[in-house]
This record gives sequence, structure tokens and C-alpha cells, in this order.
Amino acid sequence: MYHTRIEPRVSETDGVGHINNTTIPIWLEAGRNEIFKLFTPDSSFKNWRMIILNMNVDYVSQIYYGKTVDIYTWVEKVGRTSLVLYEEIHQGETLCVKGTAVYVNYHIKEKYSEPIPPEIRKELELHLRK
Repeated sequence: MYHTRIEPRVSETDGVGHINNTTIPIWLEAGRNEIFKLFTPDSSFKNWRMIILNMNVDYVSQIYYGKTVDIYTWVEKVGRTSLVLYEEIHQGETLCVKGTAVYVNYHIKEKYSEPIPPEIRKELELHLRK
């Protein structure tokens, strides 16, 4: 499991006093940074490999400004060219968000998906959800 901690910002709070739902996908993406580095170690968009195919988010409980949130990212499945992630956001002891994201290892210049390299697959498998 990968873990990322975020401090909610005032600007992410909406008129009814909780973190706006449009902020959540951005936070979930921040929880994927270590996975992005596996595929693109130099973080260069010129060499970028991870293309999102699908994302689902379930809003379970409200999130508020003033208290940190923890993002947990697990690998649900590793396919030949793609992977499925399972993600949660917690504030304190409360599960606030859960969701999934599907990414493909994609060669942008040549416009085709590529098999996930064995060394990356091995690292991803260390983070499988049990």
C-alpha cells in the first residue's frame, strides 16, 4: 500500500463547509505519485507512460478543512499492459472516499500500449490489496 498525507486548503472548501467534490480526484491522483515514478522515473511528460482509462469515486463521508487526510493506494490487479488501483481517503478514523482507477502503460509517441516491465510488475505486486 502507498500512503500520502494531505493538509486540506481553505481554497478547497466549498460554500457548505466541506472539501469540494472536485478536489477529491486531484487528491487521489497525488496518492499515485510513487506509481507514476515507477513508470517515468524522471517525471518528464516527454517520457510519460501512465494513461488513465477509467476512474470511479464513491463519496462516503464529508471531509473538512483543518484536519489532515490520509490517502491509501493499493494495487488491485496487474494485467499485461494495465493495472487497477483501489484507493481510499480517510480523515481521522473515518473512511470518506473510496474508488478505483485503471491505468495503461502507454507509449505516447508511438501511440500503443506496452507490457508492464517485469521489474515494475514485481514492485507493484508488493502493494497488492489483500
